[in-house]
Amino acid sequence: MDTKATGIPWLRTIPLLAVHAVAIATPFIVPASWGWVALAVALYYARMFGITAGYHRYFSHRAYRTSRAFQLVLASLGASASQKGPLWWAGHHRDHHRYSDTADDIHSPLVQGFWWSHMGWFMDRRWEATKLERVKDLARFPELVWIDRNWWVPPTTLAVVLFLAGGWGALLWGFFVSTAVLWHGTFLINSLAHLLGSRRYETSDGSRNSLTLSILTMGEGWHNNHHFYPGTANQGFFWWEWDPSYYLLRLFSALRLVSDLRTPPARVLTAHRAAGTIRPEMVAAAVEPSAGV
Repeated sequence: MDTKATGIPWLRTIPLLAVHAVAIATPFIVPASWGWVALAVALYYARMFGITAGYHRYFSHRAYRTSRAFQLVLASLGASASQKGPLWWAGHHRDHHRYSDTADDIHSPLVQGFWWSHMGWFMDRRWEATKLERVKDLARFPELVWIDRNWWVPPTTLAVVLFLAGGWGALLWGFFVSTAVLWHGTFLINSLAHLLGSRRYETSDGSRNSLTLSILTMGEGWHNNHHFYPGTANQGFFWWEWDPSYYLLRLFSALRLVSDLRTPPARVLTAHRAAGTIRPEMVAAAVEPSAGV
């Protein structure tokens, strides 16, 4: 797989650049207040959960089970983050695990550099299409295929609802500012989580653990844990590792919205004491998941 840039279709990046421009201009249009900042933060973390627990832990790794109805809720919430559809996201993420930090990784900061891994890769025209061959377990659901093709509907709906409910302030702070910051919070896992932090496990890539990134991404910062044993509903393997996405999944499990939360077995938790390395079968179990509903 050739991961060298083939060209960025700049016309298609206009919406991305426009959201950033509006977000930067927002404090000059609608001055910051505790209410507007709280709205931006609330929608940042609500949609971050759609990415972490939905797009990542469920659709990409099938780390737990849920109903078809709640699966649709997760897909819609994740899509509201404006990071394309669940099948597109999961297909590319599964390839990231397959080729992590090699020449075939589509966003490795160690191979292609920080900015490419942070946001350059998804602007390249080669990665526009959904890799349906990598998400056959998801593509059997027509409603997921529809959301994947029409991923712009949830964020557009959110923007309209915010404007109707709270006017320009709600739209600018709740959508534009929140979305721009949310993008970069997510992107940091592709870039900084392979450059900064500690390493508990010996993996074949540069994945690292970071409390700071975990606070920003609701637990995704325990990236070395995740790359060592990818298919778990929790990425903070120990009680002191902050992982609010998993705490919410535990709550949803108690409410019977989700079930069968996969967690790392004891042999994984203690593997670092024996200087264990990642095993191919661990990756296969999470990168080639079975159906979750």
